[in-house]
Amino acid sequence: MRNWLLGGIVVCIAWVSPCCAAEFTPTETRWLASAWPVVVYARRTGLPIDIIVQPQATPGDSPIALGYVDGRCKLVLSMRGNPMAEEVLLSLPVGLADAAIELIAAHELGHCRRYLDGAWHQTPSGFTDAVPSGLPDDLREPFVEMKATRREEGYGDLVGLAWTQQQHPRDYATLHAWLMAERSRERIPGSHHDTLAWLRLASGGVAPEGALTGSMFDAAEAVWARGLAAPE
Repeated sequence: MRNWLLGGIVVCIAWVSPCCAAEFTPTETRWLASAWPVVVYARRTGLPIDIIVQPQATPGDSPIALGYVDGRCKLVLSMRGNPMAEEVLLSLPVGLADAAIELIAAHELGHCRRYLDGAWHQTPSGFTDAVPSGLPDDLREPFVEMKATRREEGYGDLVGLAWTQQQHPRDYATLHAWLMAERSRERIPGSHHDTLAWLRLASGGVAPEGALTGSMFDAAEAVWARGLAAPE
C-alpha cells in the first residue's frame, strides 16, 4: 500500500470497466474487480482518477499505488512480472479478500483526496514535527521526508478503515486486525509505513460512537489529527 510519484507512464486507460478484461491480465482483472466499488465511488463523487497499467513492474513496485499528474489522480497497477501482486492476494484474510482490496484501494483514494486538497505533506495549523537535535545535516531532509510520508500513510490507512466501517461494518474488526498485523510486520518505529499510532486510535472504528454516516475523509482526518502527537 505504498505511495509513490509517477515516473514513466506507458498505458493510460480512463474509466475502464472490469468487464473489458481483454485489456488486462487475470491478476489485474482480479484486483480491479475487487477494487471497483471504490473506483465507482470516486467517479460518482467527482474525484478525477485514471487507471494506469504498467507494462512491466520494476523491483519493489507495490501492486497498486497512486500518483498525481496534471490535476488528476492515477491509480497505478504494477502487476506484470511482479510477484508481490500474487503474494499480497495470498496474505489477505480468508473470505474477506474483496473487502481487503477495497480497503487498499480506499487507502489510495485517501492519498488522492490529500493531493486534490493541496494538503499533501501538510499538517494542521499549530502542529510541528520536530527534527531531533544533533541529526547530521545530510540526514535532515530524508528525515523530514520520511515523517511526512508516514503521516500520509497514516491518513490513507484511516480512510481505508473508514471505507470498511461504512461498507463492511460486520468485518471491521477482522480487517482492522489484519491491517495492524501487516503494519507490524518488520516494523521500524517512526519509519515511512509505521502507522500503528493511528490504527490503535481506530480499533473500535474511525467513528467509534457508531456507524460512520458522513464523509469518510472527514472522519479519517479527525482521527489523523489526534494521532499526530501520539508516541511512536
